Amino acid sequence: MERRNTPQRRLVLETVRELMHPDAEQVYERVAAKKPNISKATVYRNLNLLAEEGEIGRVRTAAGADRFDHDAYRHCHFRCRACGKVFDAPFFPQPYPSPAHEGEFLVESCNVEFVGLCPACDKKQ
Repeated sequence: MERRNTPQRRLVLETVRELMHPDAEQVYERVAAKKPNISKATVYRNLNLLAEEGEIGRVRTAAGADRFDHDAYRHCHFRCRACGKVFDAPFFPQPYPSPAHEGEFLVESCNVEFVGLCPACDKKQ
């Protein structure tokens, strides 16, 4: 079933593309600044639909809230333990292989998260 491309959905997608790996709350705050009458439920629902349909990527982190990525292809991420920002991992081959059978195991998904200090936080220490 094809979903309608509503103005709210387009705004959520544009906002994810503007921000760097935002969480749902960050997307909501930015969208609400542009369209004050939009509900949090509408933003969250559209984020989930966009991720399910492959328009955006969902980045699961060990530190808490899921992040969203305008690049939906499979790739690894780096999370700074000091500032909490999430980056595409520039030092790891991108994209990583598609899920497949690995011997007796059927790999359906993979989430690789590197954790450390980003260049800005490393300089501060």
